[in-house]
Amino acid sequence: MQDTFAGIRNALATLRESPQPLDVFGSQMHGFRTHPPLTEEAVRDFERTHQIQLPAEYRGFLIHVGNGGAGPAYGLFKLGEMDDGFGHAAWHAPGAFVGVLSEPFPHTEPWNDLSGEPEEDLERDIAEDPEYEDAYNLWEEKYWSPFNLNGAIPICHLGCAYRQWLVVTGPEAGNVWCDDRVDKAGLRPLEEAGAARVSFLRWYQSWLNEALAQVQQ
Repeated sequence: MQDTFAGIRNALATLRESPQPLDVFGSQMHGFRTHPPLTEEAVRDFERTHQIQLPAEYRGFLIHVGNGGAGPAYGLFKLGEMDDGFGHAAWHAPGAFVGVLSEPFPHTEPWNDLSGEPEEDLERDIAEDPEYEDAYNLWEEKYWSPFNLNGAIPICHLGCAYRQWLVVTGPEAGNVWCDDRVDKAGLRPLEEAGAARVSFLRWYQSWLNEALAQVQQ
């Protein structure tokens, strides 16, 4: 795997040094640069704190490539961080958004439980209907509960509250999942070129290869 990480570092250098501007979505945010790598001890501290072991591919990336930065969409989050408005901020698990990392990820198939969502009556003024508002808030709290994503960490955002997560605990550990709840489309495993599951490195290298294709044109 060391050769893989060396290849990623070299590819990112090629992208940074490209003599031509590259039209890669989100790259203006990171400029194909990663943050400094984490030490083995820093990663172990995180794992001890959350009583987990990070997937080997992601763990190796943090130590041998960088702690976030260059990556798909608007870039890879630092370990323990996620988007927060126009910036990034630390998350705390379990908390308002991230669940219990040591609990197994609860899904093995796409999930979109819309049960209990109150039906909107277009003939009523919702702003003056506290009963509807209360019912909707209760449903929304359930739908967006951090416990729906136990055993997973956010790794990047695509804008407009669309995010991708890396499963760290349970049968899906190591796979990337898409969070489309903002569109009431639930959670689903990322698929690529016929593959039913996409691991962290496959996800990252697919983005890298697409960017490199522009340099080689």
